[in-house]
Amino acid sequence: MSAVAYAEMTVRNAGFLSAQEQVRLRDSAVFVCGVGGMGGAAAQSLVRAGLGRIALADPDRFEASNLNRQVFATTETIGREKTYATADALLKINPDLDVEIVGADWVEHLPALLTRCPVVVNGMDDLRAAIALYREAGRRGATVVDAYTSPLPSVTVVTPRDPRPEQRLRYPTASLPLAQIEPEHVRASFLREIAFVIAHTSSLKRIDAQVVREILEGTRARSSYAPVVISAGTLMAFEAVQALLGRPSAAGPAGYFLDLWSGRIQRPGRGWWSRLRTWFAYRALAAHPPFSGQEATR
Repeated sequence: MSAVAYAEMTVRNAGFLSAQEQVRLRDSAVFVCGVGGMGGAAAQSLVRAGLGRIALADPDRFEASNLNRQVFATTETIGREKTYATADALLKINPDLDVEIVGADWVEHLPALLTRCPVVVNGMDDLRAAIALYREAGRRGATVVDAYTSPLPSVTVVTPRDPRPEQRLRYPTASLPLAQIEPEHVRASFLREIAFVIAHTSSLKRIDAQVVREILEGTRARSSYAPVVISAGTLMAFEAVQALLGRPSAAGPAGYFLDLWSGRIQRPGRGWWSRLRTWFAYRALAAHPPFSGQEATR
């Protein structure tokens, strides 16, 4: 694609991005770890907006259960590695896109990755890897755009100056070296995130109670719904562009939730009452030992 073709591709961004910002976006790089539901939708929006360089990581292959929500899952990509299928699709949008595919050992390459990519979109559900990502991003000055595990679309933006989710959500991993994090720490940390979501949003009103019970009991994979997942990925792409262009974020580290059923934005509360609500929700969740939080990908 020539420079003229890139200009034609992005001409309708005018009014949202200035000509200088469009050039800056073309010269920018984002690392998307996890290119399934939210990560795939975010990657597509970023490339269509005119991002010039993208790094992709995901150890999985597309399967039939991904068809309900993952934008690059098709009958033709089932069985293919997600990163390569996604790269092929993105290059059909912009053949001049600079795509880097990172292997399953991407955590080991974070220092170099975050040097090349100052903004990360976290689309994975591997909490241990996410902890490593956030810690290294803080050291390398990178911004992480993320979302909660929730039946509501959400987005968070954690800059190098912000507390890590470990500290903000009081994970038991916060004081542990990565090598000392055990499965029980991961489970407890995941439950703290879920408790936070339950305590601060209308999430439980938006999904069938019996399905939630089965997920908690470990007899059903975690639910994912295309309008919710793709909406979250789009919010993440928007915030990634804001971060790349040095624009302020309306999300911040605590983020916000979009209740599609009511058309309202929900923002997490603060203070002792917020912590108390989260604690009660956590205690209720902890009563379901089979639930590990790793039943399904985003």
